[in-house]
Amino acid sequence: MSMAERFDILIVGGGMVGASLAHALSGQGFSIGVIEAWPLASATQPSFDDRVIALSWGSHVILKAMGVWERIAPAAQPIQDIHISDRGHFGFARLNHRQEGVAALGYVVTARALGQALLQALEQRSAVELICPARLKSFAVSGDEVEVMLDQDDTQRRITSRLLVAADGGDSQVRRLMSIPLKEKAYGQTAIIANLRSERSHRGTAYERFTDTGPLAILPMTEDRLSLVWTAKDEEVAELMALEDERFLARLQQRFGYRLGRLGDLGKRVAYPLRLRQACEQVRPRVALIGNAAHAIHPVTGQGFNLGLRDVAVLADLLCDAARAGQDPGDLSLLQAYEQWRRKDQHAVAVITDSLARFFANPFAPLRLLRNLGLVGMDIAPGLKHLVARQFMGINGRLPRLGRGVSLDEF
Repeated sequence: MSMAERFDILIVGGGMVGASLAHALSGQGFSIGVIEAWPLASATQPSFDDRVIALSWGSHVILKAMGVWERIAPAAQPIQDIHISDRGHFGFARLNHRQEGVAALGYVVTARALGQALLQALEQRSAVELICPARLKSFAVSGDEVEVMLDQDDTQRRITSRLLVAADGGDSQVRRLMSIPLKEKAYGQTAIIANLRSERSHRGTAYERFTDTGPLAILPMTEDRLSLVWTAKDEEVAELMALEDERFLARLQQRFGYRLGRLGDLGKRVAYPLRLRQACEQVRPRVALIGNAAHAIHPVTGQGFNLGLRDVAVLADLLCDAARAGQDPGDLSLLQAYEQWRRKDQHAVAVITDSLARFFANPFAPLRLLRNLGLVGMDIAPGLKHLVARQFMGINGRLPRLGRGVSLDEF
């Protein structure tokens, strides 16, 4: 067998989280390989489809510090306000960007536009090799390296690396090969996603409406379009997906109301079953799990990619310091420091999203009253509203350098 190619860091998964990590690390003296199963120019790359991503203000700060925000900005719609309500009840709350002293609470961008911006930036980085299309077959960890076997162009390719990072999504092959168990909880809910338009301009407002079947979000997009995330009970999904557009819109209108006037111009509908997944281990010697490979959460509040991007920012911060100190990037103590740093944020977001999804769908009358009083209380209590806004914006807790807007190239 021929000599193996060697990298300092090998990232499995070239989707949004994997590409972000490669870019964040690309100027720090590492040789980096990114393994991706799909051709990068392929319209079928599942991470870069037409779904929208709600980027928090904190994610915008990270992407700007990485030097890629300028590529994303033309396709990004600012979220100026968030309107939260409980369908059929009195409770509601509003969050406003001016009250938080920021240009926007967040931004809405398609996964395709975000992916193109990240890949264009990566292609200009000589330290990064994009290995695609290629599929991970197996890997083995020894004392000072990970040996990886790939299938590429109908042949086997052998690569070694000092650190293997799994950014290969909720069905992570790396996690399966390591037999890392999952804590998993099914919600009995499915998210129906589609783009549409409304009679009135959205004016940069995102709507989060809690209903008896789960949360319903309508997010503002560029060109005055809208993105729908309708959480329905599993047993309702087949019927909703089979409805003609006009009847589907009528059902949606009934649940959302007429704040934006009549809804129309419905695009393709796609359904995604929802569940909470948490890997029981996120690091082992020379291996780290990030993004959905480590945790997948309910889409209420749109925190999924933002949580993964904060994984990226913390891991890049620690690896950057390791490079300057001459430390091995696959050292277990370094990876354990990453896991410990991320634990509080990951746990908090999982608890918040899980609680919101369950609490607001519960029809029990005393709970219904309590949650509506809570919404009203939040709306009239600036301190509480500020805490909630900071959580939505992804700027709570200890922040790495990228999370503070500081480029890693400055150190």
